[in-house]
Amino acid sequence: MPIIKSAIKKLRQAEKRAARNRTVKSGFKKVLDVFKKTPTNKNLSAVFSGLDKLAKTKVIHKNKASRLKSRLSKKVVTKNK
Repeated sequence: MPIIKSAIKKLRQAEKRAARNRTVKSGFKKVLDVFKKTPTNKNLSAVFSGLDKLAKTKVIHKNKASRLKSRLSKKVVTKNK
């Protein structure tokens, strides 16, 4: 446990941010599961929106969001063929 006042505050902030990120990620995973069950263009746009929000708020890295978008869009293309 930290003793210095600023370190105590930093720990408190880190715990709050981690909890917020956990809830946001779990909500996105539900949207992703819906897409994986029925990969349609409508579901794809919802997933893209979620990924963009996660990258914007720095919950995930922007390159990871881009990579996932690329992989998921390939799945829609292959399903439609």
